[in-house]
Amino acid sequence: MNEYVICTDSACDIRENVLKEWGVPSWDLTFKFDGSDKEYIESDISIKEFYDKMRNKAVAKTSAINPDTFREKFEEILKQGKDILYLGFSSGLSTTYNSARIAAEELSEDYPDSKISVVDGLCASAGQGLFVYLVLQKSKEGLSLDELTEYAENLKLKICHWFTVDDLVYLKRGGRVSPAVAFVGGILGIKPVLHVDDEGHLINVSKARGRKASVEALVQKYGELATEKDGIAFISHADCLDDAESLKAQLVEEYGAKVEIITDIGPVIGAHAGPGTIALFFVGDHR
Repeated sequence: MNEYVICTDSACDIRENVLKEWGVPSWDLTFKFDGSDKEYIESDISIKEFYDKMRNKAVAKTSAINPDTFREKFEEILKQGKDILYLGFSSGLSTTYNSARIAAEELSEDYPDSKISVVDGLCASAGQGLFVYLVLQKSKEGLSLDELTEYAENLKLKICHWFTVDDLVYLKRGGRVSPAVAFVGGILGIKPVLHVDDEGHLINVSKARGRKASVEALVQKYGELATEKDGIAFISHADCLDDAESLKAQLVEEYGAKVEIITDIGPVIGAHAGPGTIALFFVGDHR
């Protein structure tokens, strides 16, 4: 049985230095700002600068990782005599997973004695990060690649994603809410509460009046759905660290949750959600 490498992509919103500590390679989706041909990866621009640009009306467009890039990166690992478990960004939000699948199929002909397992995480942001983290912990039990792949497939639909945005204009751009809803919501201070469903799509679930109420709604969802109330949770935020810390404090006080990571929402997710987005991820019996 070959040694295997767990890998992912930049949509997981886990900082590069943390992924290196975990021993998890990650590859970058890219983005451009309207009116410019310059293509960025996440490390090319600070989080603060990115969201300041968005606040100043800049529009960022993201691009998936292509099959050629996956082929190159996967082959580097295969040449070391190692197998691969790739845990990918939701196919409901990006074609990145499909690119990885195509590359894996092509490489299977050139490396018939190697295995590449490609899992559609149906996750995003630090939900994908939590998914990777939990699979990585399970791998330490000595599971084979096939066993770990089965574990990942059974786990992914238990990763709960709940989030709220500060300004509906960014969801309007992506077609998640209508212009009329965005306009009225902006006047009334309405904040949507959304989640990622079993197909990996963003779904608008409910509304809260004001920021405080929308953050409290995330806490309530944790109480309703978390399998273990004192279990692990990850939080990600789009340049609103104080709100993320407030969410953590409420989760710890009310449920004893172990908030292991608070991380930035990177440009790939932030381009669609906008500054002020705050998201909570944890394990539930279902999403």
